[in-house]
Amino acid sequence: MKDETNRPVLRIAAFSDGGTGGNPAGVVIGDTLPSASEMQRIATDIGYSETVFAAPQGEGWRVRFFSPEEEVAFCGHATIALGSALAAHEGQGLFALDLNAGRITVETGADGSATLTSPPTHSVRADAALLTAALELFDLTIADLDPTLPPALANAGNNHLILALNDRLTLSKMSYDLEDGARLMRQHDLTTISLLWAQTPRRFHSRNAFAIGGVIEDPATGAAAAALSGYLRDVEWPHDGEIDIVQGEDMGARSVLKASIGATPGEGIRVSGMTRIIDR
Repeated sequence: MKDETNRPVLRIAAFSDGGTGGNPAGVVIGDTLPSASEMQRIATDIGYSETVFAAPQGEGWRVRFFSPEEEVAFCGHATIALGSALAAHEGQGLFALDLNAGRITVETGADGSATLTSPPTHSVRADAALLTAALELFDLTIADLDPTLPPALANAGNNHLILALNDRLTLSKMSYDLEDGARLMRQHDLTTISLLWAQTPRRFHSRNAFAIGGVIEDPATGAAAAALSGYLRDVEWPHDGEIDIVQGEDMGARSVLKASIGATPGEGIRVSGMTRIIDR
């Protein structure tokens, strides 16, 4: 399929679980980037949580991400989808991607996987006002939270509120008002609110609210996975250098993300997953 400017539009699900699941992304690769208004229009028409646009620039690629509502600083699943598309276009390898705020990389494997290295990470404990508002949004209480992983504001290119829950059942019941969620996220400059349950210290189940992008939740969120991993490193969580995240299960789009966590505070996180082409 092509958009109205004759640019091919690919649809690729990132972090798929074999031949199913994953988070769909639009991918548009051209000789130059369209105007910002045109990229926004294309992303809105495609309707996925994010569409990524890429064009050659120097020895790398100039990349921008758009949700149906607005531009996004960094999107992990769309980066993984772009890596798959670039591998088909250029051959397997390591690709340098120049974002609005800096350079990252994505590397592709012969097995159909792709691995991004996120922007630098940092985290702080969530402030009381934000935590109170978020608990009210999801109809949760302090008693629903896991005290071993306190609420945090984590960043790996953009901000994510991390709320770890006590049990899987509470996670499965996640619900909230989309407009209220978007208002809260815009007020606090959040890209997602990540609700989690730690099945083990190295295996998490996640649901990510993405109201600011006009989407109730994402089936897979690489940027949030990187932000969470940076936070786990900051609080010296027993991750042993790697975690797995299962996301999208409750919405019928099971996705699997793997994050490798280096020892250096603040360094980017490697987030890996499989991809699949979406037929139209």
